[in-house]
Amino acid sequence: MSKEENLQCSFCGRKKPETDLLIAGIDAHICDKCIEQAYNIIEEETNEAITNSLTKDLILKKPKEIKNFLDEYIIGQDQTKKTMAVAVYNHYKRLLQTKDDDEVEIEKSNIILVGETGTGKTLMASTIAKMLDVPFSIVDATVLTQAGYVGEDIESILSRLLQAADYDVKQAERGIVFIDEIDKIARKGDNPSITRDVSGEGVQQGLLKLLEGTVVNVPPKGGRKHPDQKYIQVNTKNILFIAGGAFSGIERVISKRLNRQAVGFGASLSDEKVDEKNLLQYIIPEDLKSFGLIPEIIGRLPVLSYMNPLDAETLRAILTEPKNSIIKQYTKLFSIDDINFSISEDALQYIVNKAIEYKLGARGLRSLCEAILTDAMFELPSSDEKEFTVTKEYAEEKINKIKTL
Repeated sequence: MSKEENLQCSFCGRKKPETDLLIAGIDAHICDKCIEQAYNIIEEETNEAITNSLTKDLILKKPKEIKNFLDEYIIGQDQTKKTMAVAVYNHYKRLLQTKDDDEVEIEKSNIILVGETGTGKTLMASTIAKMLDVPFSIVDATVLTQAGYVGEDIESILSRLLQAADYDVKQAERGIVFIDEIDKIARKGDNPSITRDVSGEGVQQGLLKLLEGTVVNVPPKGGRKHPDQKYIQVNTKNILFIAGGAFSGIERVISKRLNRQAVGFGASLSDEKVDEKNLLQYIIPEDLKSFGLIPEIIGRLPVLSYMNPLDAETLRAILTEPKNSIIKQYTKLFSIDDINFSISEDALQYIVNKAIEYKLGARGLRSLCEAILTDAMFELPSSDEKEFTVTKEYAEEKINKIKTL
């Protein structure tokens, strides 16, 4: 027997003829099979260490603490805050769950928010992401189309999340995605489509696996403009999806279900008092189905909540009370130029009244403030003025000036 045939792996004891490759060290040898096994052990340990470090970094607050944080940034909407706090708490408890003997697997708590424009759906989701310090992306459902058609593929939703996570896949896999305008992909009727509905029902079908949890090949640069790009595999099992939409006209669906006549004569047979100014509070999954969402997608968005319409009192509070309120932002902007900015109570009430008149919600407040303050923000930084007070008369003058242009 030759000297070479006597050589063997110092780990498993295989002789050289039994191996494809035997690498020599100073006083030992290792075969290709042991190298492969060692590599797999290192990879498994590394992945586990990364997962453990990610879950350790995640500081999970109790539902009451989550709601208190939301209260600092969002006025009103108490019921939705509670619903969101519980859903988010349960979702991240699921992430931190260790495998135990009973093998009870907690399902995802994806959320759907229904509310008029400007009531704070996007703000609610972005504030939650800020508190948890996890990657967050906002996607507009109106640009999505079924695969193979002009528009963005479903996978582009995750491209945005990857970008927000600086292409750290493990970070992205515990992030939050807000799908805005979910109502715009509703199918056109309550019956299944005979022809292809590529930007409606087709998109809903494509979203199913994404919402439930699957491994998706994501184009890192997004879209189809870079066909040669290498795909990144992202597992959506632990990504929290929050969908939001105005669902304009769904009040008629709710009213019909409550046996209330939307038009014409006829009274409700129910003795219960129904708040006709806020029918959204009675919304149930059946109403979303009647509106045009397919039952499968409703099932994958199990947490349903609504946003109350903003009344005058709430709009007034939004102007000054939140941590990041509109007036506080303008005060900061003027203070950078050493200008002491203030606004009278009458002027604030005037802005609120106009916002209600225009029916633009909280977004209307910002638009009105911009219209009123643009001239001042243009002129004052170049002047010697150090005091600036907005009165009701000043606000009226600026708004009327725009109307007459």
